[in-house]
Amino acid sequence: MYQYNYADQTLVEERVAQFRDQTERFLAGELPEEQYLPLRLQNGLYIQRFAPMLRIAIPYGLLATYQLRKLADITRKYDKGYGHFTTRTNIQLNWPKLEEVPDILADLASVQMHAIQTSGNCIRNTTTDPYAGIHKEEIADPRPYCEIIRQWSTFHPEFAFLPRKFKIAVIGTENDRAATQVHDVGLHLKTNEAGELGFEVIVGGGLGRTPVIGKVINKFLPREHLLSYLDAILRVYNLHGRRDNKYKARIKILVDSMGGPAFAKLVNAEWEAHIKDGPLTLTDANFDKASSFFTEPDYTKFDALQVQDELQKQLDADQKFANWYNQNTVAHKVAGYRAVVISLKAGLVDGTYVPSGDVDSDQMNALADLADKYSFGELRSTYEQNLVFSDVQIDDLYELWEQLTELHLARANINTLTDMIVCPGWDYCSLANATTHNIAEQIEKQFDDLDYLYDLGDIRLNMSGCMNACAHHHTGDIGILGVDKKGEHWYQISLGGNSKNDAKIGKILGKAVPADEVASTLQTILDVYLAQRGSNDNDVEGFGDMVNRVGIAPFKEKVYG
Repeated sequence: MYQYNYADQTLVEERVAQFRDQTERFLAGELPEEQYLPLRLQNGLYIQRFAPMLRIAIPYGLLATYQLRKLADITRKYDKGYGHFTTRTNIQLNWPKLEEVPDILADLASVQMHAIQTSGNCIRNTTTDPYAGIHKEEIADPRPYCEIIRQWSTFHPEFAFLPRKFKIAVIGTENDRAATQVHDVGLHLKTNEAGELGFEVIVGGGLGRTPVIGKVINKFLPREHLLSYLDAILRVYNLHGRRDNKYKARIKILVDSMGGPAFAKLVNAEWEAHIKDGPLTLTDANFDKASSFFTEPDYTKFDALQVQDELQKQLDADQKFANWYNQNTVAHKVAGYRAVVISLKAGLVDGTYVPSGDVDSDQMNALADLADKYSFGELRSTYEQNLVFSDVQIDDLYELWEQLTELHLARANINTLTDMIVCPGWDYCSLANATTHNIAEQIEKQFDDLDYLYDLGDIRLNMSGCMNACAHHHTGDIGILGVDKKGEHWYQISLGGNSKNDAKIGKILGKAVPADEVASTLQTILDVYLAQRGSNDNDVEGFGDMVNRVGIAPFKEKVYG
């Protein structure tokens, strides 16, 4: 992973000192709130319902174990002993004290971390596939390109005050595991007929009040033009984006209103007239430098048949381990290795609900130890609010599973209904209209049978506490949106969303249901699915496929009568 150089470290440390002075002047009454607000946002600090919230950047989801240990230390010292992983692969602290935030930032700087550009109208954290660099179907590793974008966009003076926030995602496989089509810019690594690397460029995706699927504006951009073309997109958006209405200021509104071809024409005109083949043109030396930070670890060579035989014996002997292996591990490009997904959806632990994406300081330290032992000292955070050990020897899987089980981090529910993406909701967020954790707990209690969940198959359930859609409810197979009705919390349900290759926005089922009926309503929906799903000799029809085939009418009839 990328390591700071002297300039990086100096910039981050200077930013800490600058923000410390700004915060001290604000607390002393020398800096007005309206002047302090944009300064704190540039440093990832929000003021939420009951306390500040600090969002810490995890570039393209990569974490070293020494960084995770520092996060554990920070949560104990300055917060309530836990952190919350988000869909942008960042981590949030929900209870820091305002006067101690500069100290937190100084501690983060000591391990090459920061909170810069995790909020505000700027280019946010670039995200990617959690299996980048290790998936056998990969065209090329997207992480070097994410790092190139990070270096270009951090502290970019022209794009620090955009009309609204701006998000980029990059993938290197045909299968989209980074929700690229609902980003402001989605970049898909491709090869042309000559075998040259480049990008398909998708622009104008986004969720929130007006969910939109992005539009392809360039089917093949040679990779040397990556930054100059992004620069042209940002310039056009900066010039033409709405600034009179924050709800219409995202690039999705601009692209949707003028159409993809018209927007592409403006971008190409700006690019070719002013930027193409200029100083932003990348060279082989640039790519080699970026790639040098992502070299392959020292993989062990195995007798594949022998280790596979031993693994099969373990799978046959322990059904719980087999369930975890099937649900929570992913094929690796190197024989003898698997990627392991660590579920941060523990659900009910000793009768207490653990919110999706939350991990406490003890678990952080333990995970750091396990990653050092089993996965070359590195972890990855995912769009689905989970963690990944990317390189685990298959003969270590059983031992790792046992230790994760003791930590309540081995729930075998990845891609099932209870692998929910859930925002913090009303319990924390000042923008939220409704609670989410109590509804997630209700769902956990209703659907606590793993065999039933496995029979349902892969189902993505996303729940947001407001229209800002931080949990991407629009793109869930089942989406839940909390709404306020005269001071009461109700929940609107949508079906048929998708954030993968065939990305689509879910359709609203009907009127919102009261809080105490959400789980029972989901049960009715799933009963319809089980009764009407198709099958063939090899497989059964997935939930999303069935919704595509029959529409929402059969579900609506059963739910509303």
